[in-house]
Amino acid sequence: MTQTQFVTALLSPSAPPPDGLTNPDGSPAQKRFDVYRNNVAVGLSDALEQAFPVVRKIVGAEFFRAMAAVYVRNFPPSSPLMMFYGAEMASFLKGFEPVKGLPYLADVARLELALRQAYHAADAAPIAAEALGSLAPDQLMRTKLRFAPAVKLLGSRFPLYAIYAANTGASEGKIANEAESVLVTRPQFDPVAQKLTPASARFVAALLAGETLGAAMAAGGRDLDLPATLGLLFAQSAIIGME
Repeated sequence: MTQTQFVTALLSPSAPPPDGLTNPDGSPAQKRFDVYRNNVAVGLSDALEQAFPVVRKIVGAEFFRAMAAVYVRNFPPSSPLMMFYGAEMASFLKGFEPVKGLPYLADVARLELALRQAYHAADAAPIAAEALGSLAPDQLMRTKLRFAPAVKLLGSRFPLYAIYAANTGASEGKIANEAESVLVTRPQFDPVAQKLTPASARFVAALLAGETLGAAMAAGGRDLDLPATLGLLFAQSAIIGME
């Protein structure tokens, strides 16, 4: 019996126990293996429920549990650390036929995954906003900013932040049918999701891609509110250095 054979049997509800797995009397350990298999499936489903509470709320607990069972069979854990389980959820949802009527669901999963990754990201000491003030204007335009490992930027063709906020109690406002970008930071102990304007999102995306402040300002365009956007980044402890 190989490890692959064991995992295949473990994640297939109707599969018999692997060859060589027997009771003390030498008979096939079907009942004992079924109990173990069920415990593993329940444990993995519980991990997914904790990782994607907003997705669960949107589709309902019963549906999510059934969906999780399908996910578990297709994406077994690649790490013993359950805090990283569920990395393929967004791509899974895109191809999962029963949720095709909820096309935004994959992006909600991406946001929840980004928040979880931000929570577990390495610590990094932020710099103060005054550091930029010490630079001459020509130096400032050539400066690149370094971001904390927890910082993530997500773009969506759906009102991603509004959907997330409405399902976490952060907002009860009307959800407009428009594209939204979300910035994830971790200013203290817990990650924070915040909506960005399109211009601010373009600006931050350019900085994250390694562009200079001058190039990022050009990417942001005429609608960019530079003081507000930089103020947000520094207030959220997103900047840890500059070059």
